[in-house]
Amino acid sequence: GDRMWHFAVSVFLVELYGNSLLLTAVYGLVVAGSVLLLGAIIGDWVDKNSRLKVAQTSLVVQNASVILCGIILMIVFLFKTQLLTLYHGWLLTMCYILVITIANIANLASTATAITIQRDWIVVVAGEDRSKLADMNATIRRIDQLTNILAPMAVGQIMTFGSPMIGCGFISGWNLMSMCVEYLLLWKVYQKTPTLAVKSAKVEESELKQLNVKKESDMKPAEGVQLIVEKDVTGFEPQQEKEVSCTARIAEPFITFRDGWVAYYNQPVFLAGMGLAFLYMTVLGFDCITTGYAYTQGLSGSVLSLLMGASAVTGIMGTVAFTWLRHKCGLVRTGLISGVAQFACLVLCAISVFMPGSPLDLTVSPFADISARLFESEPLPTIASPEDKPEMVFATGMPNVLNGSTTPANSDPEMSPEPVPLISVSLLFAGVIAARVGLWSFDLTVTQLLQENVVESERGIINGVQNSMNYLLDLLHFIMVILAPNPEAFGLLVLISVSFVAMGHIMYFRFAQKSLGKQLFVCCTPDPKAVSDGLPPGNTSTV
Repeated sequence: GDRMWHFAVSVFLVELYGNSLLLTAVYGLVVAGSVLLLGAIIGDWVDKNSRLKVAQTSLVVQNASVILCGIILMIVFLFKTQLLTLYHGWLLTMCYILVITIANIANLASTATAITIQRDWIVVVAGEDRSKLADMNATIRRIDQLTNILAPMAVGQIMTFGSPMIGCGFISGWNLMSMCVEYLLLWKVYQKTPTLAVKSAKVEESELKQLNVKKESDMKPAEGVQLIVEKDVTGFEPQQEKEVSCTARIAEPFITFRDGWVAYYNQPVFLAGMGLAFLYMTVLGFDCITTGYAYTQGLSGSVLSLLMGASAVTGIMGTVAFTWLRHKCGLVRTGLISGVAQFACLVLCAISVFMPGSPLDLTVSPFADISARLFESEPLPTIASPEDKPEMVFATGMPNVLNGSTTPANSDPEMSPEPVPLISVSLLFAGVIAARVGLWSFDLTVTQLLQENVVESERGIINGVQNSMNYLLDLLHFIMVILAPNPEAFGLLVLISVSFVAMGHIMYFRFAQKSLGKQLFVCCTPDPKAVSDGLPPGNTSTV
């Protein structure tokens, strides 16, 4: 259900707002800004509450929000003509705001679910076996990518051969059913894993270091089959509630925010986390921006869903590559190899910018669209009625065969642009899809590094800050699109994206160099070395 909504929301917003990425970018900006500000607080809430309560609450809030958004969008699509005339269109604007707000709440709840299940529950279920943890991480990601194939294909076909309103109804109904099933499955896992009912208390750093030294002496020569073990697990003891002043209550979220970011900076895997975050500063992924851009260029929901399915297949290949590379070369080197593979594929995207068929036009100001709307009082796009809505002429001049028609976009031969070569579009999506192999292998590498090197009592807040870092860079790429939303500027955004991906992998290379030293390029055996051997004192675990 979450994957269906993630795919459909960008198409819905483009459909509502006309042939522009502006509303889609605003939605992404709100989502990224919210996680950036609240990521540490969400993580702290995950740490301070029982695992079952966190998982159930976030699951219900997430699915209920998606259902409500679907209902509102159905009303908008059904009564769009009436909404345009009521209160000079302000009621329609309020619907936009309401949809974005509720969708943002759904995303925050989804963030909490991801932190507690994929960063905490899975570590507890895996126990002390690192290989088992790696296999479980890869399996979860394969399931995630499989839903990336099925969900967009289902929704894309429904929207193409049905209508957006039917798509909204289908997503709402699916989320209602899946919420009940997921709730029961979480309860079953919780019942079968008694250790999930207990959370460890915080351990002093000196004690934890001694435990790690002892653990290292017992480790096998291979990369390791044991995870970091904290102090004997003890449950939370009920403490007497102290009287808290009103000022302290107001200041608590800000203190949590500060402490979370300081703790994240002091982690031994800080550079690896930063490297992952820099990969979010990109338009070269199947997010709402890329989906919306492809939609404006003439690709239908059906074609987009097939492309997303292909990217999910390569993502699954990335999870297979991760497990194989980790076994052969070790965890740290796996991230390095994955980064090189991803960057090599994204070079195709950079080349596509200069190929025939690219909409890149340096004579058009990247800020022309936004300046016209803000400073020249150009009216905002509105939904036209079906009988008044003209056939859209796409910027690439492609025949509308991609939209299910064999006739050109404009029926007047004199007004129809000549079809252009598809070399640019083909290279762009080929690079994006192929890069998913390295991307997901790299993502799994950093995920396991965080799981193995962050103490249990801080997993929530550290991973919350990691999500904030991810969304901070994500926020920047949405700001770029808001400032330059016209398709002619998309090529510049592609080049900037490739540059940030390169910087992210340079950061990870620095982390790997500090961790393994001269052994970094010896790729025939797993990592024999612990992170604490290659990093300054205070590190809390092994790689």
